[in-house]
Amino acid sequence: MNTKMFCFQCEQTAGCKGCTGAAGVCGKKADISNLQDKLTGSLIGLARATIGNEDLIDENTNKIVMESLFATVTNVNFDAASIEDMIARVEDEKKRMIPNCFCCASSCGRNDDYDMRALWEADEDIRSLKSLILFGIRGVAAYAYHAYLLGYSDARIFIFFYKALNAIGMDDWGMDKLLSVVMEVGEINLICMELLDRANTESFGTPTPTEVSLCVEKGPFIVISGHDLCDLKQLLDQTAGKGINIYTHGEMLPAHAYPGLKKYPHLKGNFGSAWQNQQKEFADLPAPILFTTNCLMPPKDSYADRVFTTEVVSYPELVHIGENRDFTPVIEKAIELGGYAEDKEFTGINGGRSVMTGFSHGAVLSVADRIIDAVKTGVLKHFFLVAGCDGIKKERSYYTEFVKQTPADSIILTLACGKYRFNDLDLGKIGDFPRIMDMGQCNDAYSAIKVAIALAEAFGCSVNDLPLSMVLSWYEQKAVCILLTLLHLGIKNILLGPSLPAFISPGVLSFLVEHYNIAPITTPEEDLKKLLV
Repeated sequence: MNTKMFCFQCEQTAGCKGCTGAAGVCGKKADISNLQDKLTGSLIGLARATIGNEDLIDENTNKIVMESLFATVTNVNFDAASIEDMIARVEDEKKRMIPNCFCCASSCGRNDDYDMRALWEADEDIRSLKSLILFGIRGVAAYAYHAYLLGYSDARIFIFFYKALNAIGMDDWGMDKLLSVVMEVGEINLICMELLDRANTESFGTPTPTEVSLCVEKGPFIVISGHDLCDLKQLLDQTAGKGINIYTHGEMLPAHAYPGLKKYPHLKGNFGSAWQNQQKEFADLPAPILFTTNCLMPPKDSYADRVFTTEVVSYPELVHIGENRDFTPVIEKAIELGGYAEDKEFTGINGGRSVMTGFSHGAVLSVADRIIDAVKTGVLKHFFLVAGCDGIKKERSYYTEFVKQTPADSIILTLACGKYRFNDLDLGKIGDFPRIMDMGQCNDAYSAIKVAIALAEAFGCSVNDLPLSMVLSWYEQKAVCILLTLLHLGIKNILLGPSLPAFISPGVLSFLVEHYNIAPITTPEEDLKKLLV
């Protein structure tokens, strides 16, 4: 168990089947993978202990479950000591719940952890559905965590975590019972994305369309990556007036659109592209990088001394910023390194020197009447939601080519880090509207949903009848819970790529195709021909 692993939760998993050797494609070693399985089994044990003891669940219990689920998302935690500490916290909480069970000679299963091998070795359809539940709630936990840091929570989310964990541990549940829980993951994630949207907008204002430079000014600077806007706000506060500029990376790009963040003059622009390019982009960077959530790759020796982690992100021997969020070590490193001696010009993958972001549901729906008029007059004929995660596979160039080939009378809505494949393209405008509209981070799928529902109401039809096509890319578990939210809403005809999840069995795939007409991407030419019929 310590020298071999089994993991198939992300898109890049080996051979589209699963990572089974000494390390995963993501860089996670077998011992870390097995510790994460042990942590998950302990969480299921804790969920079992809450049955009949719901009155004993408190904020600390919920926080432990949320953080532990988040820590098992791909590219978050590579540190054995950190995961072992989480396991100990889970076990301590379980003992608080059911202290008598630990001295009882007759086992009733109330304090039993779950052996994850039972899941990985289960019937393939059962394994598939339970994997959808598990990977889905890991994604939900990440979003719930970001909202929690801003002081927002919803009891329904935490109640469901215990329900879902118990479902995973039920070895006698069949397809129907598990399928209902799978769909409930999507329902709860919609609640969670709405909560995080409210947390972000009430804390930092409604995003507005904003042009973001890709160039880096001379002098000391810090690059902040991940998703957490609360951490960014604290970093901006702590660096104010110190001559240190801040640049976003990856999924932090949309932060530039929030009034409460863009007001800081030292929030300058965006550095680099999506997460999978960091080992090349950070190699010679004369600045520290702060990782606030997933997206961390094992850092190379050439820049490991400049990488800092916070929240549940952890990697052995990297400096970790604890809950006090004192970023002094990061600031001192920025001053020590000094940044570039002169302004440095960078471009996107297509040569653009700036990108736009901030087309949230608040911004788009404020001009909904003009968009509806453009559709009714035939000036605007189609919407494409080309969104989701980026990744390593060369097949992801599909999304660049797809966007390039979309007709001039269409608008591309996008979100998450997959947009780096095309967000610096100049596709012109339709009236006053740019043809590419970045709606934000992956959790801002909520914005896309809000806009789609508003348009459907305006035209008196269902979302499935709109001139709207969804062409999605996925990589990790937050994409799983977003997909389940779309299915919960009854949205059909989604194209998914660059490959289908390894944890989707033929039987479960057949169900999704029959009921939702999900299909894999093919070629941009063939897919556009099909979508524009």
